[in-house]
Amino acid sequence: MASLSAADLGDVEWRKSSYSGGGESQCVEVADLSDTEYSKIAVRDSKRPAGPALLLSASAFGALVQAV
Repeated sequence: MASLSAADLGDVEWRKSSYSGGGESQCVEVADLSDTEYSKIAVRDSKRPAGPALLLSASAFGALVQAV
């Protein structure tokens, strides 16, 4: 697991997680970075698009989704 600024990831395609609530104020966004140097899944807070991004392996992301 690693963390860095979402802005440092460059021009990646972020999408709102289907697990986010219906309101626009509390959304989690994810980006598939499997075809990049990171080979991870990135997670960020949509209210802070240039803020921190959590980078998870596919298995760690799956475990996070299961836990939530």
